[in-house]
Amino acid sequence: MAKKSSGTPSWKQNHPITLLSNSVERTERAVKQAMSHPEEFAVEHAFNSMERTENALANALQRQEHLDIVEQNISKLDELKQSILEIDESLKDS
Repeated sequence: MAKKSSGTPSWKQNHPITLLSNSVERTERAVKQAMSHPEEFAVEHAFNSMERTENALANALQRQEHLDIVEQNISKLDELKQSILEIDESLKDS
């Protein structure tokens, strides 16, 4: 059976900017999960996701392309970092 096409060319799916944006979205979901269920495993998952996103960011920065999109993702990542650090701190305080 043939693989179903998403309609997006494979070069776009594997482009560092696309990978970064997808990674930021996954990190955002992980942080939201930790916010709604502030448990240690959810926070740890969010930190792990953030680490992978930072690796994707480093790869995207090496390309020196689409820097406006990279900057938007950096801003979003900074917001997410602040949120997860606040959640982590509140867990440590309780």
